[in-house]
Amino acid sequence: MKTEFLKISPVLPSQDINRDVIWYEKYAGFKLLHKDNMYAVMRRENLSIHLQWHADTEDDPLLGGSVIKIFVKNIRPVFDEFVENGTVSPNKLRLNTPWNTNEFGFFDLNKNAIFFVEDI
Repeated sequence: MKTEFLKISPVLPSQDINRDVIWYEKYAGFKLLHKDNMYAVMRRENLSIHLQWHADTEDDPLLGGSVIKIFVKNIRPVFDEFVENGTVSPNKLRLNTPWNTNEFGFFDLNKNAIFFVEDI
């Protein structure tokens, strides 16, 4: 069975999740789906934006590499492809995460994090 690519969601850095949620609701028309102190998920029609808090330190820069999440159905074939290509090691697939996903990720040459995620 082949992997079906469903959608892509940017994960944007935030210094203040509460402030940024209010801004996206008021000025960009997004509605809040989930929020905690470190992370928020917002949606407008079929578009999603994820906000992730960063400390803006050398180890956790606010403005560093970006993050994208590519949502798929049937994650195993694409994971096997990336293992075969040497992009990820075979132990990188996280199954049944506490947030109900199967997922794996890697960094590109510019330190952008790319995650493949399957909702379960």
